[in-house]
Amino acid sequence: MSTLEANLSAGLIFAGWKQNCWRRISWLGMLHLLLIEDNPADVMMIREALRGSPIPADVAIAYDGEQALRLLEEVGSKSDFIILDLSIPKGDGHSFLQKQKASNGPPIVVFTSSSNGEDRRRALENGASDYVIKPAGFQAFVHAVQEIVERWATPQPAKESD
Repeated sequence: MSTLEANLSAGLIFAGWKQNCWRRISWLGMLHLLLIEDNPADVMMIREALRGSPIPADVAIAYDGEQALRLLEEVGSKSDFIILDLSIPKGDGHSFLQKQKASNGPPIVVFTSSSNGEDRRRALENGASDYVIKPAGFQAFVHAVQEIVERWATPQPAKESD
């Protein structure tokens, strides 16, 4: 059994989840998130962190820059915020930020392994709303995702079906 599987089965993934945040926003409905991440392990951990919330999360995932631009056209206006990794294939995160800088789209949170000060400066200058360095270790990673969601989540009300 992997560390991830052990933590999930032991219920440790949701330890420390900030319930006050979810009480504040859970009445609003669905959290809509655009995730731009090419690492399948990181995608899985982010989805698992979101799975523990008391409100449902609709996550659209782009694995490269081209997919990200297509998905942004399709679901960008419905997204509460975007989580962006800087090192994605077919166009890096910086070029994605530059293309979005002039738009009035959702906030973009850079969630990356780069601790390079120049990457941080460029990302923030190009319109990133926040810059979070991916921590090492499962629990720290999950906690970082939970902190991002707490800070940037403003779910849209659930739409009634006809």
